[in-house]
Amino acid sequence: MTLALVAAVTAIGTYAVPAGAGQRLFIDAAQAAAGVLAAVVCFAAGRDRSGPRRRWRVLLGTGLAGFAAVRLWWTISDVIEPTRPVAARVIDVGFLGLPLFAVLALIAGSMALPRPVQASVRRDQVVLFIDSVLITGSLLALAWSALPRRIFDEMGDNPRVVGFAAAYPIADLLIAVMIMLLLATRPASRAARVPLRLSALAMLALGVSDALRLLHLSSGVLSPVESAGYLLGPMLLALAAVSNPGLGGPGGPRLEGRAEADWLHLLLPYVPVVATGVVIAVRTGAGGQLTSYEAYLGWLGLGLVVARQMFTIVDNTVLLARVSEGQQRLHHQAYHDPLTGLANRALFRERLVLALDAHRYRAAPVALLFADLDDFKLINDSFGHAMGDRLLRAIGERLVAAVGPEALVARLGGDEFAVLLEHRTADAEPAGHRILGALREPFSIDGHTVGVSASLGLVLPEPGDVELSADTLLRRADAAMYVSKRRGKNALARYAGSADGGPNADLPHLLARALSGAPAAAGFEVYYQPIVRLSDGVVVAVEALARWTDPVAGPVDPDVFVTVAERTGLVAAIDDFVLDRACADAAGLASTYGRPIDVHVNVSAARLGQHGLEEAVAQALERHNVRPSRLVVEITETRRIPDLPRAAEVADRLRRRGVRIALDDFGSGYNALAQLHSLPVDIVKLDSTLTDVDVSPERAGALCRSVLAICAELGIAVVAEGIETPARARALAALGCHLGQGYLFGQPGPVHRLAATIPAQPSPHPTSHLAS
Repeated sequence: MTLALVAAVTAIGTYAVPAGAGQRLFIDAAQAAAGVLAAVVCFAAGRDRSGPRRRWRVLLGTGLAGFAAVRLWWTISDVIEPTRPVAARVIDVGFLGLPLFAVLALIAGSMALPRPVQASVRRDQVVLFIDSVLITGSLLALAWSALPRRIFDEMGDNPRVVGFAAAYPIADLLIAVMIMLLLATRPASRAARVPLRLSALAMLALGVSDALRLLHLSSGVLSPVESAGYLLGPMLLALAAVSNPGLGGPGGPRLEGRAEADWLHLLLPYVPVVATGVVIAVRTGAGGQLTSYEAYLGWLGLGLVVARQMFTIVDNTVLLARVSEGQQRLHHQAYHDPLTGLANRALFRERLVLALDAHRYRAAPVALLFADLDDFKLINDSFGHAMGDRLLRAIGERLVAAVGPEALVARLGGDEFAVLLEHRTADAEPAGHRILGALREPFSIDGHTVGVSASLGLVLPEPGDVELSADTLLRRADAAMYVSKRRGKNALARYAGSADGGPNADLPHLLARALSGAPAAAGFEVYYQPIVRLSDGVVVAVEALARWTDPVAGPVDPDVFVTVAERTGLVAAIDDFVLDRACADAAGLASTYGRPIDVHVNVSAARLGQHGLEEAVAQALERHNVRPSRLVVEITETRRIPDLPRAAEVADRLRRRGVRIALDDFGSGYNALAQLHSLPVDIVKLDSTLTDVDVSPERAGALCRSVLAICAELGIAVVAEGIETPARARALAALGCHLGQGYLFGQPGPVHRLAATIPAQPSPHPTSHLAS
C-alpha cells in the first residue's frame, strides 16, 4: 500500500503536473505532507509505549518533524517566489536533523536488544557508533578509489557546496551501516527485526535520492521519480514505528546463532577496513598516489581502529576479571557452607589431611573438636526452620569468636560443627570449654530468647598414630562426642580409647559391628510400651522399641544410637530387627494379655520410599505366622521423606496387605498436615507437645481438639503420647481422645515384664479403636 501511494504521487507529479515551478511546488508539498504524516505516526506510536520502545519513536518523530519543517518552508517559498533559483540555503541544514535523530533513535532502541558482550550499555552504544563510522569511512574510501574521477568532477568545483550536499548520502550510509550491524550482531527475534529492516529500506530510499541530488548538484533539479525516495523514506519509517513489537521489544523467541553473532561482532568492522587497505596498497603499488582525501580517511580509520582496539582491550580485561571473580566465587561456594559461611566438610577434610601430614612428617601438633548441638530438633519444632537457620548462623559466629581466627571452624552438616586446632594442642581443652560457655549464653532471635547447649568430643593423635587418617580422627571425635551425650549432654569428653574397647569406644564402629551379625547377641533387645483405652485403661496395643546395651560402651540412649544409625545408614537394620522380634513376640504378647494384641513397629520415614521395607514386612509376618491386621507400621519422621509420592505408594501397598500405617510424633519434626494429606494413614499419634492440655488447657486444648476433629472427619484413630498424670488422661478423654500412651500406663519393658506392669483387663471390645 505504501509503495502504491508513493507510485501514485510520483506519477501525478510526473505526468499530471507540468514541469517547472508547479511541479517543484507539488513535489515539495507532497514531501512535506509525507514528513508531517510520518512524524505524527511516530509520536502516536511512542505515546502507547514505554522505555526504549518509546524513546526511539519519539526521537525518530522529532527528526521527521524537522524534515517536514524544512520541506514546508520550501513549499511556502515556492508559493511566494515561484521563479526562485534552485540552490542550497542555510535552511537546508535542517535536513540533517533527520539523520541525526535517526542515529539517536537507533542507539536508544538498541539498548533493549540482546548484546553479544554483556558490558555497560554506554560502552555498547559508543562501540556501535565507532564501528559504524569505521565501516562507513572504509566504504567511502573504496568508492573514492573505485569510481571514475569524472563523476566527482561533474559535481562542481565549490568544495563547501559539494561537501554540504555529500553530507546527506554519507549520513544515510552511516545509518544504514548501523542498522546492518544491529541486524548482524544482535540475535533478536524475527519480529523485533522488522522495524530494523524497514528502517534500512527507508535509509536506502533516502540515500538514493540524496545521492542523485549530489550527482545533479550543478542543476539542482530532481525529477519526481528521482525524488521519490523523499516520499518513500518517511513512509517506511512510519511503518517501522507502528510495527509490533518494534525495536527494543522482546517480540517472541530468540533466533539461533549466538556464536555466529559473537564472531560477526568481532570481525565485521574490520572487513571493509582490510578491503580498503588492499585496494589502496594495490593502487599505490601500481604507481598511483594517495590523494589528500584518501590520506584523511586513512588517518581517520587508523584512529578509529585504535579506539576500537582500546575498547576490546577493556572488554578482555573486564572479562578476565569477571572470570577470576566467578572462579573465586565458585571456589568459595564449593568449600563453604552456604548458610553460615563457615568451612564445609570438603574444606575441613582437606585441611585436616594437611594437618595430619604435618603431624606425621614434622611432628606438628593437631587437635580436633567435634560439636553436636543438643536437642536442636526441638528448636526447629518449636520455632520453625527459618528461625533455626538464623540460630545456626549466630552459633557459627560464637564458635569463631570462642576459638579465635587461627582455628578452622566448619559446619559439617545439620547441627554438627568441628574445629581444627593446629600448633595449639595445649589450648584444645580450654577452647572446648570456651565453646560450651559461649553457647550457654542465651540467643535473642526474632524477639525470642533461646538457650542452646552442645556435646563436644575432643581428640588428639596419640604418639604412635603415625598412619592416622582424617576419617579415623573424625570418627574418634564423633565417638568422644557421644560419650559426652551419654554423660548428660552439655559437656566435653576427650577420646581416650580405641575402636575395640574403653568407655570412649567408637560408637559408629560398635553399632556397625553389632548389627552386622546377630543384634540380640550384641546387646540389642526389644521393649514394649502399652497403648491403652482411656475410658477404662484396657491395653489395646503395644509399641515395640529398640534398646541397646553394648558389652563395651554399656547402655546407649536410644536417641543416640538411632541418630548414629541414621547418619551411618544402619537404621534399616535396626528397623528389621525390631520388626522381626515384634512379630516373634506376638504369641507371647497374646499369652500375656489373654488375647491377640496389636503391635506398633517404628520405621524410619526415609526408608518408606526405599526398596526393602515391603519385603521385610512380608517375610516377618509369614515367618512368625502373624495376621497383617495385627501389625501397625509407625512412620517416625526424624528426617524429611525424600520421595513423598513413592512413600505414599509403598504405604498404600502395605495397607492393601492388611498392615495399618500410623504417623508417629504428629505435630513435631516433619510430621504435619502435609503428610496427613499425602500419605494413606490409619492412626495418628499426637506428640507430647500437643497433649499437655492439663498444663495449657486453652492453647493446647484448642490444638488438640482441631487435630481430633480433622482425624474424625478422615476416619483416623488418634493416640495421645506422653501421658504421665491422671489429670492429663482425664482432660484428653474429655476432649474426645480415646487412646493414650505414656509412663502413667507403664514404662517400656521386655515382654516377660509386661504382666507385672499393666494387669490385663477383660473387655468385650478390646481393640475397637485400633481395629482395621
